[in-house]
This record gives sequence, C-alpha cells and structure tokens, in this order.
Amino acid sequence: SEIKRGIIKDTFTPVVKDKLSSYGISAVYTAIPGDDMEEVVAAIKEARESGAQLIICTGGMSVDPDDNTPGAIKRSGADIVSYGAPVLPGAMLLVGYFEDGTPVLGLPACVMFARTTAFDIVLPRIAAGLNVGREEIASLGAGGLCLGCGECSYPNCGFGMR
Repeated sequence: SEIKRGIIKDTFTPVVKDKLSSYGISAVYTAIPGDDMEEVVAAIKEARESGAQLIICTGGMSVDPDDNTPGAIKRSGADIVSYGAPVLPGAMLLVGYFEDGTPVLGLPACVMFARTTAFDIVLPRIAAGLNVGREEIASLGAGGLCLGCGECSYPNCGFGMR
C-alpha cells in the first residue's frame, strides 16, 4: 500500500519488466492495487481481461498473515501449483495456473534485490510455454542455493540445476 499511496517509489516493476524483456516479453497491463485482497483480485481479473499471457504479482509474498497476495491469487481462480520453492534466494515464489493455462506467478521481494532468484529459474520455462509443476519445483532443491559469487555466471553454474 505504500507504493499506491505514493510513500515509496515502485522499484519492483522496472526490475520485472527488464527480466521479461530479455525473453522478448513486454507488459500489456500493470496495476498497483495496494494491500486490499479484493483490489488485488480485481487487478488480476483486469490483467486476464487485457489479454495477458502471464500474470505476475509482486509484494506480500511472505508467510505473514497480513500478506494478501497469495490468497488473492487463489481467490482469483488460479490453481496454486506451489507456494514455496527450495531455492535461495526466492523461497517464497508462487506458481499457479488458471484453467485456460495462463500462468500466474507471485514474486518474493528478493527478485528486486538479488541478481538471480527462483524467478530466473522458472521464467525461461514459462516463456517457452512449458508448465512448471510441483515436482519440477521440488527438484530445484538440488542446486537451489545461490552462492552469490562475486562475478555471476548464471545460468552457467549449479544454481537451480538438477
């Protein structure tokens, strides 16, 4: 809600748009609904109606009961495949799908700060049109710890590799 009220600047959206653009994906819809569950559900619905082929929600992805984003994704009609991944950074990644196959991701805050996260592991698969299932998410535990090397060589390293 701090971004919606103009208290802090949105620094998350530019990071996500940059990561998407590296796969030739551009944003067709963005919204800043704040923390109200029904506003988040409405924004997800508007994104679907806009023709978005991938829906990404940011903010409120921790296990704090006040964080409404995971519940709003579920309430919007998505089937949650996984809420959590054995990957650091990015353990609070949410992956879901709507019945028409549209993927929806809930991104943890680390995507804003860390160069490579669980989002970077699943994004290429989703961009290629592959469904990311629970078993695939679980398998990311082998190699699921980014070592934060001084000079990042991802994807040419063991991070997220099975």
